[in-house]
Amino acid sequence: MTDETTTPSLTLDDVRAAAARIEGAVHRTPVVRSRTLDRLVGAEVHLKCENLQRIGAFKFRGAYNWLVQLTPEQRQRGVVACSSGNHAQAVALAAREFGTSAVIVMPADAPTAKLDATAGYGAEIVTYDRYTENREAIGEKIAADRGLTLIPPYDHPRTIAGQGTAALELLEETGELDALLVPVGGGGLAAGCATVAKSLHPGMRVLGVEPEAGDDTARSLAAGERVGVEVPRTIADALTATTPGAVTFAINQRLLDGVLVVGDDELRTAMRFALERLKMLVEPGGAAGLAALLADRVDPLPARVGVIISGGNIGLERFMEVMGE
Repeated sequence: MTDETTTPSLTLDDVRAAAARIEGAVHRTPVVRSRTLDRLVGAEVHLKCENLQRIGAFKFRGAYNWLVQLTPEQRQRGVVACSSGNHAQAVALAAREFGTSAVIVMPADAPTAKLDATAGYGAEIVTYDRYTENREAIGEKIAADRGLTLIPPYDHPRTIAGQGTAALELLEETGELDALLVPVGGGGLAAGCATVAKSLHPGMRVLGVEPEAGDDTARSLAAGERVGVEVPRTIADALTATTPGAVTFAINQRLLDGVLVVGDDELRTAMRFALERLKMLVEPGGAAGLAALLADRVDPLPARVGVIISGGNIGLERFMEVMGE
C-alpha cells in the first residue's frame, strides 16, 4: 500500500500478516453450533463468537494490530480514539498491554458498562454530545494538541486487516460456507471479513446487516456513493455510524453482495434467543446477523452460513431495559 490512510486496497496477505502480529494476544474465539437454531432457520449455522473476545468484542483485533505497529516514540507519547464503547475498550486495553496511555472520546450517553470498562482499563475519557458534536474533530484536536496517535475505529487498512482475522479463523475451522453475515457499523469488520471470504472462496455470498435506523451503508450501496443518515436512534449502539468510511465503503462496494436491515424488535428476539437457547449474552449490535437469520431476511437461504456475533458488551440493567422497551 502506498498510502494507508487513503488507499482502499486490502489483500488476504494483509489480513494474514495481521493474524501473525496479534497471535497470542487475542483469543481464538469459538465457533458455536445449535441444532435448535439450524432447525428454526432451515440451514447449517456457524456462529463465530466474538462476544467472547477480549474486551467482549472483535474490536480488540484491530486495536492490537494498530498498537503493535507503532514506533517506540509513538507508543511513548500515547494514543487517542473515538468510540461509543467497543473500540474504546479495545484501544484502552491494547494501550495498557503496551505500557502506554490512551485518551478515549466517548458519547456522554454511552452505555454505563462500556464507560466503566474503558475507565477500568486506565484510559482518560473525554465525553461529548453525539447529537450536536463531531467526535472526529474532537479526537483530531486532542491528537494535535498532545502529540498523540489517533487510532481509527474502522476507516484504516490496519484496523480493517485486524478485524478480518475473525473471518480468517472462522473459515479455517468451517471450510467454505455458502454465505457469511456480518454486522455493519462503520464497515471495518465487514470489509475485512469480505476480503478474506472473497479471496478464499470467490463464490461465497457476504452480506452486511444494519439496524433499520442506521442503514447508511445500505443507502450508500444503492446510491453508488457514500451518503449519510441522522444519528441513529436504535438499541444497537455499536452500529450507529452515520456515514460509511471512505476506505471501508470502497472495499464493501466491491465485495459485499448486499446489506440487510433489521429492526430493534428483531434484535431483541435474537438477543433473547442467544441468552435462552445458546446461553450467550450478546449486545444488540452483536446480534444483527443472528437477527437477520431468525427474521428470514436472507433470501435465498444458504445451506451453510456463518454469522459473526460481533460483541457482548451489555450490562444487566441495560439488557433488562432494552428487553423491556
